[in-house]
Amino acid sequence: MRYLKLSLIALLLVPTLALAKIKSVDEVVVYKSKHLMQLKRNGKVVKSYKVVFGKNPVGHKQYEGDSRTPEGRYTLNWKKKNSTYYRAIQVSYPNAQDRARAKKLGRSPGGSIMIHGQKPHWKGIEDYLTRMNWTDGCIAVTNPEMDEIWAMVDTGTPIEIFP
Repeated sequence: MRYLKLSLIALLLVPTLALAKIKSVDEVVVYKSKHLMQLKRNGKVVKSYKVVFGKNPVGHKQYEGDSRTPEGRYTLNWKKKNSTYYRAIQVSYPNAQDRARAKKLGRSPGGSIMIHGQKPHWKGIEDYLTRMNWTDGCIAVTNPEMDEIWAMVDTGTPIEIFP
């Protein structure tokens, strides 16, 4: 019985230990139409995740409150360990073009676009939340996935978000 418990523990640790060997990635790529985020190192996919977006996912973010996720090349510029949504890594939206576009519309471009997890008290609905776009324009994953991403993505990593 003791051997069985140790084997189960070892089996559970294998994915964690495998990820621990992966050095930080050098690029994050998101495909909104595929609900896919890839972490890459030297052009090779290290890990892929199913992701969800804002409630109005089609098209580039135009202004604050449109529930869209931006498209384009940005930087992951800081990490927030104790986010409302578990953990979060901020996307550098808005850039100068985003600010100019929103200004032409007489609107604020918004901000606080993040890759983040789910609210810790949302127990029991985690799987449900992976099947629908529910954020205000962010990129969401499960909390265990966010732990993996947190470990592999350093601040300053570029992120490319495609339609």
